[in-house]
Amino acid sequence: MAKNLLDQAKEIEPKVISIRRIIHETPELAYQENNTASLVENELKRLGIDVKRGVGLPTAVIGELDTGKEGKTVALRADMDALPIEEMTDLPFKSKVKGIMHACGHDTHVAMLLGAAELISRNKDLLSGKVKFIFQPAEEEGSIGGAKPLIEAGVLNDVDYVFGLHVSNSYPSKAFITRKGAFMAIPDSFKIIIRGKSGHASAPHNTVDPVFISAQIVTALQAVRSRITDPVQPFVLSITTIHAGTKDNIIPDEAIMEGTIRSLDYKVREKAITYTKKIVESICTGFDAKCEVTFSQDVYPLTVNHPEVTDEVMDHLKHIPGSVVLEGDPILGAEDFSRYLQVKPGTFIFLGTRNENTGSIHPNHSSKFTVDEDVLKYGSTALALLAIAFSRKK
Repeated sequence: MAKNLLDQAKEIEPKVISIRRIIHETPELAYQENNTASLVENELKRLGIDVKRGVGLPTAVIGELDTGKEGKTVALRADMDALPIEEMTDLPFKSKVKGIMHACGHDTHVAMLLGAAELISRNKDLLSGKVKFIFQPAEEEGSIGGAKPLIEAGVLNDVDYVFGLHVSNSYPSKAFITRKGAFMAIPDSFKIIIRGKSGHASAPHNTVDPVFISAQIVTALQAVRSRITDPVQPFVLSITTIHAGTKDNIIPDEAIMEGTIRSLDYKVREKAITYTKKIVESICTGFDAKCEVTFSQDVYPLTVNHPEVTDEVMDHLKHIPGSVVLEGDPILGAEDFSRYLQVKPGTFIFLGTRNENTGSIHPNHSSKFTVDEDVLKYGSTALALLAIAFSRKK
């Protein structure tokens, strides 16, 4: 079955690539995916798949193919939103929208799932039960995201299994990478406001310098990683922005810092948050400054693949000719697909797209990120294969 699906995927490959390029040229930010949603809706209707738009979020599109036969309901998810990045590639189909780019590959996710929808429609006789096609807005939104509103709207209520696929230049082209258990991190973000006392830069002793204090905090917070949390636990703390001051001879009143903590263990996370607050507050107290430390609420949870399902997924994917299946290490990126996995059993999978020959070497979220389009047919095949196989599970 895997070989037959791949052969069919090769037949529709030009169409899938064309869809990907259309979406790539016209990227849309989170919650604004109107044109992408319309394209998806039209393609699903062309395939005879029932479509609902606006479930949970205005730009969400849910397709459903019901065989009428007894079986499982399998959900396949693709995210649709782009990033606020100016594209710096020389692709003939590079973004036409200033400051917005599909730098994480969500254009390919949409195209591959539409390809899978066509393969599934062609092979409806092989299915049992139902397949749901979830085209989700706002994965890049960073906090609540798009998955949560869709789940609250009942998208997963009748679903038995859920699967997601994501391209990555961290892995070789045509390789499928997943793992059982914890796979992707909890992405806590924080904001630190340091309130000092402004004055002339020539007389720092008459001020409380928030810039100087922020420098101490940047250095000291690395102790959370090196001296406070268990060194064998995957964990990172990064300060990513510092904003302060208006002129070279003025010590400002305030400095604002932002950063992120990434962890794969809830106890490690709790300890890191506690000590981040303690360290910031103690440094500020020592220099007579005031501070506020706030952490984002309702962040994406830990992405945890269901072990038994993941074993089966890896076995199925091994049958796709020309691809390899690898068990990957946990990574400290984050995904709101994690929310689906909190509700239903399933697996999140990476599809490698790194290819030196095509120049697909830059990481996701880079302004120079490109995709080896040869992998798209493998992604469509994988999604269709999983939908068919898991729909027939007893």
